[in-house]
Amino acid sequence: MQALKTRFDYLFNSTKGLILVAIAMLGIVTAVWGTLSGPMAEMGVREVTARILGMDLVQVEREGRIIILYHSIAMAIIAIEVYMITSLLKMKPYFKTMINATVTFGYILTMFFGLLFAYFGHNWIFHGVYIFGLSLIFFAGLLLIIALWPFSREYHVTDKNYANFKGLDIERTAFFATALTTVISAVFGAIPGSFFGNGFEAFLAENVIRYPVKSTLQYSIIGHLHIMLALISIMITLIIGRWLNFKGILHKFAMPLMILGTIVLNLGVWGIVTPLQPIAHTIIYVGATPAMFAALLLVIYGFDMLIREGTAHIKKPNFGNKISALVRDPLRFGPLWQMIFMNFTTSGIGIFMAIRLHQIFRVWPAREERIELTGHWHVLSAIVATIILLYYGDMVGLKGKLRQWYGWLIIIPSNIAFAAVTIFEMKRLFISEATQQPLVNNLMLAIDFGLGLLLVVLAVLMVYRLIDLFKSKGRWTKEMTQELAQEVNK
Repeated sequence: MQALKTRFDYLFNSTKGLILVAIAMLGIVTAVWGTLSGPMAEMGVREVTARILGMDLVQVEREGRIIILYHSIAMAIIAIEVYMITSLLKMKPYFKTMINATVTFGYILTMFFGLLFAYFGHNWIFHGVYIFGLSLIFFAGLLLIIALWPFSREYHVTDKNYANFKGLDIERTAFFATALTTVISAVFGAIPGSFFGNGFEAFLAENVIRYPVKSTLQYSIIGHLHIMLALISIMITLIIGRWLNFKGILHKFAMPLMILGTIVLNLGVWGIVTPLQPIAHTIIYVGATPAMFAALLLVIYGFDMLIREGTAHIKKPNFGNKISALVRDPLRFGPLWQMIFMNFTTSGIGIFMAIRLHQIFRVWPAREERIELTGHWHVLSAIVATIILLYYGDMVGLKGKLRQWYGWLIIIPSNIAFAAVTIFEMKRLFISEATQQPLVNNLMLAIDFGLGLLLVVLAVLMVYRLIDLFKSKGRWTKEMTQELAQEVNK
């Protein structure tokens, strides 16, 4: 019994344990529900999964099911980011305990009862528990805002290498601004949700994008989708910067830009349901630019740091030495590289689409624009997930060949899959529908290979961690001891 209690304490009272549980649950949901996707349906896998698990897949309810599935996955991702924030930033111990406990209980209820309601018959008690789980996560967000309050003197910085204004920690202020706007933007989506059954029906944003007239509630949902993805990405950028000890002159420029970008970006999205709607997209572009530039400054700092560390023993390193130093540690190089790769697969494509929307994309069949939008959102989400997995690998102390294999088997397959998705999205720019099928077939193989290998790596990681949990003196005991020591030293 004591052994079970000790392991329970590790899984639900330590940062690494909490992240492990969330990743495991995400892995299970992704693997199982991934078999319901289009390619799997074409091969007959969806019917097999539905029959074995007893899923109730009524076609007319598809939009509602997908919305609950997306929220179930997103809440676990948000929980992981919260765990990282509470471990990286100083805050009162009781706040850390309350926040972690509340967000954990919230996302587990949301995921478990939401999926039960959506896919296994509509027991409305389950839907009520699902809403309760979302409410708990919202409450955890409010607690996080209070805990991150940057204006208290106890959180002021004295080291001039970090961005500050008369001692005010600008980086902590950026975390605070992102958390605050995330909670507000959650309300932006919750209000339309409260109107379900009262003149408002579930819909997918990509299905209504060409409607000439949209209701205020539809605009709210579309805005909610975009801003929450953007804020999750901004938060993981701040987390990676904190992990890599981002500092110096670039840090002093990046943090104010990140705050400015976050606030303006949110104002633009919120503006789509106000009289500012005609210029809302322009405001969004203005906000996205400084936020993306801040992320670029982090990448420049990180690459320079990795090169300097890797060539410290070489008097005059050449180009080859610098490249070798840059990529020698995939777990620290990977998150930075994924931020660059994101610009080729999501950010750059999104900006290009917005600028040439009516000249190019609205001329395409609606199905092609829908494919582009869906791929854009999914790739952005998946890139954030790979960054989390890379950071987690470093958190648990993977070393040697295991560290190398784990890192590169996340970076390379994901890049293959995401590049193939991007080409698939934009194929109408360079190939006609009549001649596209050979290309599409090869792209589908690349996507399936990349994502399949990524899931295999995740499965191996979970099995490895599960086996370790059965050991009385496994890696998990060291992680618990290290975390307790760090808490004492804070």
